[in-house]
Amino acid sequence: MRRRFPSLLVLIALLVGLSALFATSSFAAPDPTGVLTGTAADVPAQAAGHPTLDELAQEVGHHRVALNITWAILAAALVMFMQAGFAMVETGLTRAKNAAHTMAMNLAVYGIGMLAFWATGFALEMGGMGPIGVFGGSEILNHEVTFSLGGHSFGLFGAKGFGLTGGAVDVGVAAMFVFQMVFMDTAATIPTGALAERWRFKAFAVYSVFIAGLIYPVYGNWVWGGGWLGGLGKELGLGHGTVDFAGSSVVHMCGGVLALVTCYRIGPRIGRFDAKGRPRPIPGHDVPMAIIGTIILAFGWFGFNAGSTLSGNDFRLAIVALNTMLASGSAMVAAMLYAWRVTGKPDPTFIANGMLAGLVAITAPCAFVTPLSAVVIGAIAGVLVIASLLAIERRLKIDDPVGAIAVHGVCGAFGTLSVGLFADGQYGDGLNGVPGHVTGLIAGGGFGQLGAQAVAVVANLVWVGGAGLAAYWVTDRLVQGHRVTRETELDGLDGEELGVHAYPTEEAHANDGRTARPGRS
Repeated sequence: MRRRFPSLLVLIALLVGLSALFATSSFAAPDPTGVLTGTAADVPAQAAGHPTLDELAQEVGHHRVALNITWAILAAALVMFMQAGFAMVETGLTRAKNAAHTMAMNLAVYGIGMLAFWATGFALEMGGMGPIGVFGGSEILNHEVTFSLGGHSFGLFGAKGFGLTGGAVDVGVAAMFVFQMVFMDTAATIPTGALAERWRFKAFAVYSVFIAGLIYPVYGNWVWGGGWLGGLGKELGLGHGTVDFAGSSVVHMCGGVLALVTCYRIGPRIGRFDAKGRPRPIPGHDVPMAIIGTIILAFGWFGFNAGSTLSGNDFRLAIVALNTMLASGSAMVAAMLYAWRVTGKPDPTFIANGMLAGLVAITAPCAFVTPLSAVVIGAIAGVLVIASLLAIERRLKIDDPVGAIAVHGVCGAFGTLSVGLFADGQYGDGLNGVPGHVTGLIAGGGFGQLGAQAVAVVANLVWVGGAGLAAYWVTDRLVQGHRVTRETELDGLDGEELGVHAYPTEEAHANDGRTARPGRS
């Protein structure tokens, strides 16, 4: 080792000397700030010499679209990762004997929903949206089925792009499909938590096809795909028509309403209510898992909301991200304080649901409100979610193990209405074909925008609730029942339904619902 040490010093000295020699050579200067990178010399010219103005314009346009597509795909990846958050929240808030089953539903809904959305859902939702300007102006999705009423035209559903066949795909359509698919997946996974611990896997699989292939896409078309809710402004003068920037109604309220009707039909878990109808707690098995899942969801929500600009060139995305962050924080604190007051303890599951409630509520208005309004919207949602959680449990006698109905349904409706209340008139010029910015009641916009948002809430309840009940009835007959047997529910769904236990070392009947323990679900 002593003999090699001088050699090492000589080698280092040699490298230093070479570095000094090359540093004094005539190499191009470095560009640590990036201001010298990407000059006109990087624009390819068709012939020798300088590029023409047309060539420069074409190259600039190409890179603008490239940035938009890259931003949309990156945001879609963030939203896809939210699936992990949902899986952890739902599994953590349910019992150990059903952990593999709850995880499996969250995993399987991604593939099942994707294929159903590919086959029919995407065409029904976006098949009539018209040119995709941010992705290069593709006009492939150009067939909207409409009806006329009083000289006004209203869209019902799209009819182009089924299975993405017949020349229905280019890069713009591909980017739109990827982005819209992960949004649909979010809606489809919400009922898996609400019906956890008693939903047959076979019934879940069939029902998810209805959600992804029909129920969600039709409502999504009405708001985002050129349908009649978005046209309420242009056709009837109700503000800009229904405005939902990232999906308080399209995604979250859809999932929440489906959770409501299916929870009502399938009934509560064994032991959830006593003989007099009083709620009895069934604690989840891993609160830390649920908290980590909540943080993952909040992380992905930046893609959910800011990504809905669909454009990396739209600087408003910074305001969207800021509003998303502020609403989540204010909702979390409000929920903590309110839960502390009404229950005597700052229950961490309530705190987590409060944060999610704020994220759901800000999703529709995030691009249209001030940071102060975002804080107010979040705070209201934080209180609203705890109050509605308790009311759903104590008054409606509905068993929702994860609080999906309150978080996504109630706060999704509130977020949708918030656009009509809090929109500040600074953004949205030309949205849904209406000139001027989106302005809510408080900023002097009158009741038109609020009216369009209210119509959307009612339409969601009617269509999603009605179609959800119909799909439940059809699924019930296709698979001979939604609910597992009493024995399977008491023993745990992992073994009977899947043949695999999440925690094989757990005692077979631990916390099986025969006796209730203190705590919260």
